[in-house]
Amino acid sequence: MDFSYSQEQRMLADSLRRLMTENWTFAQRRARQKSQRLDQQAWQSLSELGVAGLMVPEAFGGFGETPATMLAVHQELGRGLVSEPVIASAVMAVTLLGKSANDGLKAKWLDLHAQGEAILTIAWQESGERYSIRSLCTHAMRSEDEYVLDGRKTLVWHGAAAQALIVSALLDGEMALFMVERSAHGVSMTDYPTFDGGRAATISFDGVAVQGDQLIAKGREAEELMTLALDFGITALCAQACGAMEYLTETTIQYLKTRKQFGQPLANFQALQHRMGDMLIQQEMALSMTYVAAMGLAETNSAERSRLVSMTKVEVAAAARIVGETAVQLHGGMGVTDELEVGDYFKRLTFTDLLLGDTNYHLQRMQDVAA
Repeated sequence: MDFSYSQEQRMLADSLRRLMTENWTFAQRRARQKSQRLDQQAWQSLSELGVAGLMVPEAFGGFGETPATMLAVHQELGRGLVSEPVIASAVMAVTLLGKSANDGLKAKWLDLHAQGEAILTIAWQESGERYSIRSLCTHAMRSEDEYVLDGRKTLVWHGAAAQALIVSALLDGEMALFMVERSAHGVSMTDYPTFDGGRAATISFDGVAVQGDQLIAKGREAEELMTLALDFGITALCAQACGAMEYLTETTIQYLKTRKQFGQPLANFQALQHRMGDMLIQQEMALSMTYVAAMGLAETNSAERSRLVSMTKVEVAAAARIVGETAVQLHGGMGVTDELEVGDYFKRLTFTDLLLGDTNYHLQRMQDVAA
């Protein structure tokens, strides 16, 4: 896979960087976090540049772009520390639905998503189950020509911003995926902030009735779709982490060049030069590994794809923590204050390890695949 930018990819990346500079400044990001709700104008600006329709198949009004383009886009979003539901909706939910066989749901939701008029997310995690994709506490029962859902999902990424949820549940002892509109009777939600400035929700389903045509997939197909969506989401997350590391490294180097001690810039001290060098090395290694994950998404062997993605997640999470901690340390006492954006980037990079499976989970997944 060729990761040198095409002319179109370069233009898109440049446009996104300008948008990040204009609309995702430190003050603007903080203001959005304080509002505790999705900034529709910010989401629309991303949609106008094609972010919402990037992974939507062309047949449903999108661009049907490759993982290489996804990587380029999410690097820029990472530099801007975007907290909008791009990964949850425009990558994971769109990938899952786009690869399914339910043409009716695809025609409705993917077209709306490509236009920036709908946000989707996946509700799959449950209390006590960590990162397991197999639902144990949420059940679906057949009732004539519909299904009835009961259960609760936790840590639903951007659940409050979504118009519809892809919900995993046990149906006749098998995993099943349903499309449930957030406004459906019996759906209740508690929204809360996450450590990195994003939003998540705990969602309860109390006798929620969904029509038969809202079943996306069941059995092995449902498990494969969920795993594929997670692999795409993890790769996008790693790309965003690489963009955040790049920006944080540049910011830290610039700070050391301007901050003086003993009559000379801090950047002149050899010990600090070594620390800056370490940041650059970690950043480049993480980006190289993210290329590996992006290439892995094209694997026809799902086990090999998941192995490459998990391997990348482990390496990127470790690099993100090193870069984030080093940046805070090199900023001295100012690095731990709320007045500098370095702390926001540190939180996002630290949170990278916990999102979509922590290091222990991915090490275990690599071992299971190898076995």
